[in-house]
Amino acid sequence: MDREQRLADVFVELADTLIDDFDIIDFLHQLSIRCVELLEVSAAAIMLALPGANLQPAATSDNRAEVSDLLALNQREGPALDCYRTGAPVGPFDVARSTPQWPAFAGQARRAGFGVVCALPMRLRREVIGSLLLLRTGAAPLSGADVRLAQALADAATIGILHQQTLRRHAALTTQLHTALHSRIAIEQAKGVLAARWGTTVDEAFHAMRRHARAKRRLLSDVAHDIVIGGFQPERV
Repeated sequence: MDREQRLADVFVELADTLIDDFDIIDFLHQLSIRCVELLEVSAAAIMLALPGANLQPAATSDNRAEVSDLLALNQREGPALDCYRTGAPVGPFDVARSTPQWPAFAGQARRAGFGVVCALPMRLRREVIGSLLLLRTGAAPLSGADVRLAQALADAATIGILHQQTLRRHAALTTQLHTALHSRIAIEQAKGVLAARWGTTVDEAFHAMRRHARAKRRLLSDVAHDIVIGGFQPERV
């Protein structure tokens, strides 16, 4: 398979986040593996952050202890953290010559066998969710074409993740609305049942239900269910 076809397949893979059993960890692991396959890098890692939280390692193509230590350092210093904070690419850098601002990171990168590092933001417009860290053995710099491709992969993955989150929020909202509508039907039914029992208005019945629900810290829909199904009667005021 030629590189162009492989690229096309990878972008389709990154866009396919609409499946019901979408697994974000597997998705991010696949992204790290694809970066190594398509780019001239030795390892790739994805660092993510929840809103208001610290940057955390989410997936990596290299599970060596030295790489895990390197990623842990990026929570305190390093190109991945700077990239996330600024929302801008950092590097590529020659670790031995161009990283005095990250002494601990540079030392750990050398111990892990890496000579070149680059971090690219995972962003959509102004929203930055993390960074893609590229690591390469030796001192030969990454080409501009590979850096641009890596950014495109990071962008595609970010769009997929945020789209999936939007779908889940929409699904949760739909479920909430569905529950609210069904609860309203049950409450209307209970108002009518209680009003008939008492020979009063539905307004009085509703106020009694509401007072009871608040006093007992219960959902109105649960009180309504007890009235209709179980014959329960709240205190009449």
